[in-house]
Amino acid sequence: MSTSALPRHEAPAPMSVFERYLTVWVFLCIVVGIALGQWLPGPFQAIGRMEVARVNLPVGLLIWVMIIPMLLKVDFGALHQVRQHWRGIGVTLFVNWAVKPFSMALLGWIFIRQVFAPWLPAEQLDSYVAGLILLAAAPCTAMVFVWSRLTGGHPLFTLSQVALNDAIMVFAFAPLVALLLGLSAITVPWDTLITSVVLYIVIPVVIAQVWRQVLLRQGQAAFDAALAKIGPWSITALLATLVLLFAFQGQAIIAQPLVIVMLAVPILIQVFFNSGLAYWLNRRLGESHSVACPSALIGASNFFELAVAAAISLFGFESGAALATVVGVLIEVPVMLLVVRVVNQSKGWYERGVS
Repeated sequence: MSTSALPRHEAPAPMSVFERYLTVWVFLCIVVGIALGQWLPGPFQAIGRMEVARVNLPVGLLIWVMIIPMLLKVDFGALHQVRQHWRGIGVTLFVNWAVKPFSMALLGWIFIRQVFAPWLPAEQLDSYVAGLILLAAAPCTAMVFVWSRLTGGHPLFTLSQVALNDAIMVFAFAPLVALLLGLSAITVPWDTLITSVVLYIVIPVVIAQVWRQVLLRQGQAAFDAALAKIGPWSITALLATLVLLFAFQGQAIIAQPLVIVMLAVPILIQVFFNSGLAYWLNRRLGESHSVACPSALIGASNFFELAVAAAISLFGFESGAALATVVGVLIEVPVMLLVVRVVNQSKGWYERGVS
């Protein structure tokens, strides 16, 4: 099926200027958050105390505003498309669930507990590793549509792999995170982990899908108009959450400004390793370039909104885990644009190897 024959909501427009320069906005949030945290510690401490069952209420609300508009784009009815590109879906699932979280746990152990350990606060080492694991255990949901469009990715394949990943995430995220944290000798209360999954995956998915059906019954134009209207809510809520996070993290960052660079190293290696592995496996299996691109891109990017929310719930605002997930937000756009450029420029090489 050609792209032109698809409903418009299944072929999103390329990144807006705001999305393209997300790294700039995140950097500004770092500066603003640190400054406000130093100048006005009282209000931020009051926000930090607004918790029920270890869930910070203001941040919980912001996370919902972040996640629900993104989940509106996901059509679980596309799951029947999975069998049409079973090899590409197989690569996606293998990289996302069997390689990516485990490779990140290994990279976290190598870089955080070994290579960079002398320069990091000893009491935060476990928390940093936990944040990296949370980041890798949450496959990308929304931004992969944008990356796929920029590479000419097959829109139905992109939609079906996102829908399948989200369905798996509802059941696999908590056990996978618990397993990897346990292997890393990090204790996490199961009740808090399950609460995070229900609050930040199950409930937003249900709300988004009900809202999606209501909008679609009003017609495609109403659906597109709603997406355009509420789309900026996600980015706005994300930036507000980052200001809060950096207000709490400010003192630690001022004391050790290179901590962000050190946390970025395993994230960068993971992005290039997993995207390259998925791209190569699709080529070896004879999948088309339009399938290999979104398969590689979803393996490289993360559902960082969920990772940030889970890190805050499990470890708190001031934790190294929260900071590690935010570093993922900081580098997401420029690194993924680089991956997009690589797969676009290597299309000739790719197609020469496909029988």
